[in-house]
This record gives sequence, C-alpha cells and structure tokens, in this order.
Amino acid sequence: MVVIAKQGTAPAGAEALKPYELTMPNSVVKVKMVPIPAGSLTVGGKKVEVKPFWIANTEMTWEAYDTFLTSGEPSKAYDQTEFAADAIARPSKSYILPDLGWGHHGYPVINVSSLSVTMFCRWLSKETGKKYRLPTETEWEYACRAGSTSNKPMTAAQANKVAWYAGNSDGKTHPVATKLPNAWKLYDTEGNVGEWATEADGKFVLCGGLFRDNPDRLLPTMRRHFTPAWQATDPQLPKSRWWLADGKFIGFRIVCEP
Repeated sequence: MVVIAKQGTAPAGAEALKPYELTMPNSVVKVKMVPIPAGSLTVGGKKVEVKPFWIANTEMTWEAYDTFLTSGEPSKAYDQTEFAADAIARPSKSYILPDLGWGHHGYPVINVSSLSVTMFCRWLSKETGKKYRLPTETEWEYACRAGSTSNKPMTAAQANKVAWYAGNSDGKTHPVATKLPNAWKLYDTEGNVGEWATEADGKFVLCGGLFRDNPDRLLPTMRRHFTPAWQATDPQLPKSRWWLADGKFIGFRIVCEP
C-alpha cells in the first residue's frame, strides 16, 4: 500500500479543519482531536481517495471510556426506535479487572470487544450531536503513515523513540503519549495497543503494532482479525460480548466526521 498525501486540502467549498478538544459528556475529561488532510492511498494497484477527518491524537484512555461506562440509563442516551434492544445497554461488568492492574489514569483502554467500542461511538455521537465512529482501516493507515510511503520495518533504535514494543514494554501497556508522535502529531500508532477499525465490508479489524511485537511488526499495514484465543479464558457461558478476557493488547481511537 502506497500513500500519496495532499496535505492541507479540503472538500470544495469547505474550510480546512481545525484541531479541537472534545470534552467527554458530564465530565472534565478531554480528548484532543487532530485534523487529517485529504489525500489518497493506492491499495492493490487502485487509488482510493481519503476525505479529511478528525482523529484522536491518542488511543482512548480509561478515564474517557469510564464516562461511557458510568453514563446512566441506556434509555437516556439512545433512541430505542433506531437500535435493537440488545444494542443499547452498557457493557456488563467484567469478571476480570479490565485494566489488569497495569494502570488506569492515562493508560489505553484494553480488553474491549468491537461491540463495546461501537456502542461507545454511538453513545458519544448521541450525546454530542457529532458523528463519532471508528476509523476505516484505510483512514487508520493513512493517519498512521502521516505522509510516509515507506514499508520498511523500524530498527530497534527507531522503535524505542516512538513505540512501546517487545523490546521496552516489559510485556504490558504504558501511558499514552509518552513516546514521540508521528508527523501529524498522533501518538502510539505503531505500538502499545492495537486499534479497532472497520474494513470496507463493515467487518472489524485490529490495526497496528502491539506492546508485545518486535520492530519488524510495527507497521502501518499490520492487521489482525478476531480469533477465539482472544477470549479463551472467559469462563462465562455464553462468553461476554463486551469484554475480551484475553484482549490485553486490544484498544481503539475515535474519528469524527466533518
């Protein structure tokens, strides 16, 4: 996949997007949203246009996600004529400590299923009146690359500057934004946790490198799909739809549409 970035462009008749801070509903927690310029990717020999969008400059943290978990009755946050009844509840209580005791404030959310993060985005959209969602995998890779066309793996020295990976993570996640950002001021796109995104057919995919990966896997093209191993130790029957008992490497960041 090759990236061609047209930095600073915007749709005809539209002003260039500006960065802004999202204040999470009923809280003082803020999420910095970074504008990403229009451009294109070449995917399998075919050029794909990318419209401008905003994306969170970090992986979603626990304190931001907690505003969703504690946000009250589902009926106050959703139009029940729009979503099926089983799609409006908050995540059930996890039988494990979701952050595994690794750290909460400033740490990336982990162990979340694609359902959980989708419902978070729907709730946030309803509460704010803006369209928040997961990035598409094309948007995610485009933002991760930040104008780069390289597919060459990083060296360990390069990885140490920008990523939490197998060589420096001690086998766990670390607070967001503690390594250097990419050229578009996004942190942890190639390490720490993998990030949920959507494929062209609407299915979910985990993008990017992980805290347990070696440098050769810290690539914008890195992809993983759900396997039963991500929930193997969940003893519940049926297994949780909201939490992944073995998803300690799974997180997300959000996109906002103009």
